[in-house]
Amino acid sequence: MKSVNHHSRLTKTLAKSLAFFLVFLVSFSAFSQDIDEARQKEGKKLFKSLCASCHKLDKKLVGPALGSIEEKRTNEWLKAWIKDNAALRATGDKDAIAIFEEYNGSNMTAFPQLTDQNIDDILYYTTVGEVKKAAAGGDATAVQAQGDQAPQWLIYILAAAIVVAFLIIGSLLKTISELKGAPKTPGLMGQTAELWEGVKRNTFLKVLTVIFGALIAAYFLFGTLFKVGVDTGYQPIQPIAFSHKIHAGDNKIDCQYCHSAAKHSKHSGIPSVNVCMNCHKNISEVAEDTKVVMDDHTLVKSDLDKEIAKIYEAAGWDPEKLEYTGNTKPIKWVRVHDLPDFAYFNHSQHVTVGGVACQKCHGPVEEMEEVYQYSPLTMGWCIDCHKDTKVDLKGNEYYAKIHEELAKKYGVEQVTIAQLGGKECGKCHY
Repeated sequence: MKSVNHHSRLTKTLAKSLAFFLVFLVSFSAFSQDIDEARQKEGKKLFKSLCASCHKLDKKLVGPALGSIEEKRTNEWLKAWIKDNAALRATGDKDAIAIFEEYNGSNMTAFPQLTDQNIDDILYYTTVGEVKKAAAGGDATAVQAQGDQAPQWLIYILAAAIVVAFLIIGSLLKTISELKGAPKTPGLMGQTAELWEGVKRNTFLKVLTVIFGALIAAYFLFGTLFKVGVDTGYQPIQPIAFSHKIHAGDNKIDCQYCHSAAKHSKHSGIPSVNVCMNCHKNISEVAEDTKVVMDDHTLVKSDLDKEIAKIYEAAGWDPEKLEYTGNTKPIKWVRVHDLPDFAYFNHSQHVTVGGVACQKCHGPVEEMEEVYQYSPLTMGWCIDCHKDTKVDLKGNEYYAKIHEELAKKYGVEQVTIAQLGGKECGKCHY
């Protein structure tokens, strides 16, 4: 009869352990639900254009911090406040009146034009916050960047499995000890202490713990090492608040108008201030309603006109006399994309020969107010792109033109490596 009781207790332990494991998996699955990036992006866009001049997510600006605001106010109240806070105060709402008084009677702009869905998107953004910029595009590049990251969920599942295994093995050891005649320890604390003693005396569990600890340490060590030099999302502060969204997006200026060297050179080149002056000699100010939303502030017309003045100062241009003074000053742009010295990358090979679009590596620059490093630029990322991208070298007009010029130069119908000795070929084929 004694063994039957032990069998029953072991069965209960196994059932409890399995239930714990299943509850853990379900709760973790609920915790790790993916963020709706499309909704987050739309909410962020609305927040940046309508709210960012007065609010931040993490701290007060002109108004209160809005991070996780739905935990403090109901959705219905927030919609009423955003659409017409004055009307809400007129109803006698105590919360609305308290906020109005807290900020010294400062009226918040009403947004009656926003739909309920617009407001829900904004509130969703205030709840989930920012996502990694590298994943914002949602394309193959972003998926690759996410794929390079180690699966964090695997660690939690393994930890839960180890805990369950310890419970089961500890229960077995305790049961075997009692079957051998050891007295049963009364009370929960006594049983726990006895269980712990059984675990400490078991060599197999000690070895298992050491192995598991070593694997965890190796996982985090190599995960940390693989992140060294990977600067996805890097966004330095530039000397001039240059908006690619306005220039490349709104005004449709082609990337290679400014970065013309990308078609012919190893480097894409930083455009000289003279390129800026091609347009800004006649554009000394922006439109009245122009706004540029940076991460922590919003630039309006008065601010942006000062940025144009910085270009005039660099070029030595006097906007009053409409002439160059000769007193120039270099613009010290901060480099964003920087490959290691041992990595050879030729822009012309990719842009002209390969036909690779700028956005393939640099992301949707036409949507960026401030440029940031969109891709990881790791060797694995480059190799994956080279595996997937097919380039027809034989039918490429760029190569055909070079071969034709070389054939004329050497007085032959068609050039070969033997005729050139590899010297000319090495300029393009490396």
